[in-house]
Amino acid sequence: MLKDLRIGVLMGGTSAEREVSLRSGAAVTGALKALGLRVVEIDAGGDICEVLGSEKVDLAFIALHGGYGENGAMQGLLEVQGVPYTGSGIMASAIAMDKLVSKALFRDAGLSVPESIVVEEAVDDIPLTLPVVVKPSREGSSIGVAIVNEKNELRPAIEAALAFEGPALVERFISGREIQIGVLGSRVLGGVEVRPKGGFYSYEAKYTSGMTEYILPPELDDELYERAMEAGLKAHNSIGASGATRVDLLIDDSGTVYVLEVNTIPGMTETSLLPKIASLAGMDFPALVEAMALDGLKRHREEG
Repeated sequence: MLKDLRIGVLMGGTSAEREVSLRSGAAVTGALKALGLRVVEIDAGGDICEVLGSEKVDLAFIALHGGYGENGAMQGLLEVQGVPYTGSGIMASAIAMDKLVSKALFRDAGLSVPESIVVEEAVDDIPLTLPVVVKPSREGSSIGVAIVNEKNELRPAIEAALAFEGPALVERFISGREIQIGVLGSRVLGGVEVRPKGGFYSYEAKYTSGMTEYILPPELDDELYERAMEAGLKAHNSIGASGATRVDLLIDDSGTVYVLEVNTIPGMTETSLLPKIASLAGMDFPALVEAMALDGLKRHREEG
């Protein structure tokens, strides 16, 4: 099915996650070529409409992270042009990228989320007990995220988060285990526990080899692991996601599973979590990439 197509891997772009996207795109391109498929790398700039046409792309594999590549804009463009693409559709992509909207939907679905407030300007005091986590409401890869332990750290952290698009989100800090759940379509692939050596799963910890320990599968008892996977799938479904997603969870000492976010375009680099999780399900990297491409093509044909 895929051998008859020219697959364009969309990467790069203009968001703060450009460098990670380039790495994801290169890895995906290598996997597609290893499968014997026709593939072209496309750095998604302002001429993306013309490039898609001139390259005669039959299927877009979206490896863009953040910005217009992940917020529904690129998905809308591809739909207008009639080009099938991997991952979630316009609405789910936009919802997942907006932490305020997705958080409300998680809560409506009966999932636990950290207590939080929305901040639109820098302040020196908040109605939450420190420590708290300050983050931009529309960025990924832990960009702009800070853990605030002291009151004098609050304003600078909020100012840094507000430098990105949208208001800032301030959440109650939850001490617990960081679990990531991989979903492909309607199937949970499994999970991984991340233990950053610096104590915080920062941008550097995510994308620098050796800075994080990965526990596959997570060291959870069967009942808790099952609840974590159920929460991951419910979060995926609650925003109408499709294709491959990675759901970020926190589990505290009482066993409460908190949903943080759904990543509709998970990283696909050598240190990324979705490929690690897929390996638990018996899928090597090329097999995962192929499954994602087939899922995108299938969804387009069903909806078309």
